[in-house]
Amino acid sequence: MQVLIKHLIENPFTFIAPIALFVGTMVAGLVLRRILLRIVRQWAASSESHLDVLVTETLRGPIFIWTLILGMHLANEGSRLPASYQRPIHTTLLFLWVLSFTVAASQFVGYAIRFYGSTATGARSVTSLSQKLAQLAVLALGLIWMLKVVFNTSLTPVLTAFGVGGLAVALALQDTLSNLFAGFYVSISHLVRIGDYIKLSSGEEGYVTDINWRCTTLRTNGNNMIVVPNSKIGTTIYTNYYLPEPRMMMSVTFGVDNNSDIDRVEAILLEETKASAALVDGLLSDPPPKIRFNPGPGDFSLGFQVNFYVASFSDQYLVQSELRKRLYKRLVKENINMPFPTKTVIVESKPPEA
Repeated sequence: MQVLIKHLIENPFTFIAPIALFVGTMVAGLVLRRILLRIVRQWAASSESHLDVLVTETLRGPIFIWTLILGMHLANEGSRLPASYQRPIHTTLLFLWVLSFTVAASQFVGYAIRFYGSTATGARSVTSLSQKLAQLAVLALGLIWMLKVVFNTSLTPVLTAFGVGGLAVALALQDTLSNLFAGFYVSISHLVRIGDYIKLSSGEEGYVTDINWRCTTLRTNGNNMIVVPNSKIGTTIYTNYYLPEPRMMMSVTFGVDNNSDIDRVEAILLEETKASAALVDGLLSDPPPKIRFNPGPGDFSLGFQVNFYVASFSDQYLVQSELRKRLYKRLVKENINMPFPTKTVIVESKPPEA
């Protein structure tokens, strides 16, 4: 170090020229970054693409780091420092460049999967597990590249060490790994997707909001969160109300007076239900609604069941409420009575004893 300081004092141009190269490179890099990001934003605005978000979120920080590395590299090459000092600087800059490039590539892959993954066939949205696995794969490739190119390390002993260490980690983290692989299977199987409404055999139910490396989160109708381990999702019995398609059959029941005309009541209910399909959001006209005389004659009324289809699970509550109101008003308009529960009490009297 003393030799280096003495060399700089005796040769001040060795110190001034690299600084000028470094400052000039930084200024030019920052200007080019601003121009590049502006061009990308203008192009993305005209094409309605997410590329501007991907590029700006991914490259805003790394471009500054790459400019810094380039400036230090040019300053190092333009200096008259001894070779014994230049080699460690060169190795350090190469390490920083590979590291920053790997991190930037990992971020770009994560953002790309988030924005464009939902456009793939059968994918409604991308889970955080899929995004993290893709990013980890890029980081692993970057680590191998760094060991091979920067440090010129043989990969055989490294892979052997990772294999032995991985076995030990697998034995110690069995529960964590079971959740990880179960979550990966659930994500790629498309049996549970983001936005689906599922109900477990144990009773938990809600909309799937995310599948990460450890658990699956559900949002209930009461806007609460249920956290379910992925291993349970992989082994339990559950019902997905959005597969094989979102539409589902629902029903409402009506009881009318025992003296009512069955055929007339069925015709009225069917006509009103078909008419409501064009007025009530979520109520479908195809498949057509059907009326069933079920449960039929009861203790105090004749029971009818109105079967219909809704567009999705979330539409059932509004559709049932609106359809009940419309059917009730129509029955009242047609002078069809809906009796209240009644009981007939028979009192048996005995003659007085002599």
